[in-house]
Amino acid sequence: MKSIHNGLYPWGLVIILVALISLTMVFPAWARKKSVSSGAGNSDYTMSFGGLERHYAVHVPSNYDPNRPTPVILNFHGGGGNSNTQRTISQMDQAADRHGFIVVYPDGTGAKIRLINPEGYTWNAGSCCGWAMNHRVNDVGFVNAMLDELERHYNIDKKRVYATGISNGAMLCYRLACELSHRVAAIAPVAGPMGVSGCRPSRPVSVMHFHGTGDKFAPFAGGKGSRSLPGQSFESAEKTIDFWVKQNGISGGPARTVKRGQATGYYYGPGTEGSEVVLWVIDGGGHTWPGGRFGVLGEKFLGPITRDISANDLMWEFFQQHPMQ
Repeated sequence: MKSIHNGLYPWGLVIILVALISLTMVFPAWARKKSVSSGAGNSDYTMSFGGLERHYAVHVPSNYDPNRPTPVILNFHGGGGNSNTQRTISQMDQAADRHGFIVVYPDGTGAKIRLINPEGYTWNAGSCCGWAMNHRVNDVGFVNAMLDELERHYNIDKKRVYATGISNGAMLCYRLACELSHRVAAIAPVAGPMGVSGCRPSRPVSVMHFHGTGDKFAPFAGGKGSRSLPGQSFESAEKTIDFWVKQNGISGGPARTVKRGQATGYYYGPGTEGSEVVLWVIDGGGHTWPGGRFGVLGEKFLGPITRDISANDLMWEFFQQHPMQ
């Protein structure tokens, strides 16, 4: 698989994030407050790993029962973002409250003040991206250690740990599926293709991928996006899906197709151990979270957000069908 990089981290995205989320969002949540709780509500945690202080935020639904194992969704921000921006963009707290799962928003690494460093927080997703890749940050190891810590704070259902994220965060999901498949049951990347080679998961991993055909940062067809300012190249969404269809032992084309307005879902499978691969194609969709929130300025810069589907609801339905065997 060819080398790919994410071109989402220059000044342009930083400025738009500031405009969307407000200046207070330039600073990570843990720079403003530190709180720890093992009950319902929002908490912030810091931990040392790999010589770095790492942060993650947790939202626990009001119906959380410490005596009952609870599923978890790890939700990774895009390049130049942070845990707070991803919480706003994805609106996943509300889905967690409706469906009864814990959602975790980790922070990548880079500058704490993104107005000074245009790269902002990034993830090392293999061949991408920015500060995290250049410094060879062990983000897979961080996620593994973070899951250990989460299990000490909450009653986590180890067979129902899932991962999602947008752009660079989506690419990290694919790396976790390759290297941490013994802990991550299934993934649902948004607007970010696979960025690793030599992927050999220890078990089949079900995948639900969302991608807009009008994405100008990580083009659906691959290659260089017109707004990928460094002019770097991406793998295509279809080639990414083809890899996982074959990896999971699925033969033939989609078993079924679902049409919802401008969004079309292609469902492949079942494969080995009941695995499934799904590609949701959003006709004209931008570098955005289906059913999410960016604001008017965000949509002008990143492209349209479809309201025909909710990524949160679709991935939760999908995750429920694909726990760890």
